[in-house]
Amino acid sequence: MKQVCGLDVHKDSVFVCILNENGVVFQEKYGVLTPELEQMLAKMLEYHVEEVCMESTSIYWMPVWRVLENYVSLKLVNPYFIKQLPGKKSDVKDAEWIATCLLKDLIKGSYVPDDLIQQLRQYDRRISDLNAECVRKLGKLDAALQRCNIRISNYVSTTDSKSYKEVVRLISEGTRDPAELTKVIHGRTVNRVGKDVILASLTGVISNTDIDVIRQLREEVALAEKHKDECQSKMDAICQQYFPEQLKNLQTIPGIKGRSATAIIAEVGTDMSSFEDAAHLVSWCGLKPRNEESAGKIKARSITHGNKYLRKTLIECAWAASKTQGCYFNKFSYHQVVVRRKNKMKVQVAIARKVLTAVWYVMHDSVAYRDFTPDIAPTE
Repeated sequence: MKQVCGLDVHKDSVFVCILNENGVVFQEKYGVLTPELEQMLAKMLEYHVEEVCMESTSIYWMPVWRVLENYVSLKLVNPYFIKQLPGKKSDVKDAEWIATCLLKDLIKGSYVPDDLIQQLRQYDRRISDLNAECVRKLGKLDAALQRCNIRISNYVSTTDSKSYKEVVRLISEGTRDPAELTKVIHGRTVNRVGKDVILASLTGVISNTDIDVIRQLREEVALAEKHKDECQSKMDAICQQYFPEQLKNLQTIPGIKGRSATAIIAEVGTDMSSFEDAAHLVSWCGLKPRNEESAGKIKARSITHGNKYLRKTLIECAWAASKTQGCYFNKFSYHQVVVRRKNKMKVQVAIARKVLTAVWYVMHDSVAYRDFTPDIAPTE
């Protein structure tokens, strides 16, 4: 008789329910320490459990998955789909309800990549966190300069520019003379704004405390950049060793280069069998528009929820693809924005959706990207 197990995973506890067609066989609450999870696994093996199902609760399911994955068949499900099923569901009987849904084959497991892709994901998401940290630190760094009445950020293109970084470096080393600081500003900036204005913007009141704070913030930004480079080099090495063909083919798609190609592999993997077709992948990513209509009135057309890391990467690729002269995405962007006068941001989402569709076909068929032209007939 088939016996299944439902797990209700929390931060500090896991509730276990083992049942078969005759009803509940075993119920117990376990802790989340490794020895306790091993005891839970031993109990599952004792009852000859064939399948285990758990909800994707934050990151708390991950260590449980790692302990169990080599011994039983696992299924990770979105809590949203379990809640949509008919029946009563309470906090007390969560695990029993999950096990019941699994026994009746009412739920479908989510995509969980293999260990190598998960390692890539860790690096990719670490880079995403470091990018956010760099933006925050650069904002604090500019605030520290503004406090000293150093207004150079008003005249350079970005706080990540070479001129701005050189000014920060000199101030962190103790230089206060505006004439010395002006020497590191790019000539085009000086010619555009005027030397007197640049000199005035670099004339401030800088204390020793300000210098210390600016130096510390500069070092923190440099450390984050160093860690980003380390993570990216690790991702490049893994992709070159295990997925060289996929990495090469992805970079034939307009808008996708080295960094974005490794990020796509990290989030999607290389085995497209997990996604029935390109539309399934687009929906999983969260780029498919909603279709909420009632009584002839459109309620919403915004995109759905999905993999936010992949979606962010694809939006960036869409901007690059829309500016790649001669490709289909560039022509599509021009027609939608200029001819049809559609919202530019919405058009970028549409291009990202098309880029992801191209990614599915490139990965599924193991071929390089071929740009769309009307004269090419579809192959059988």
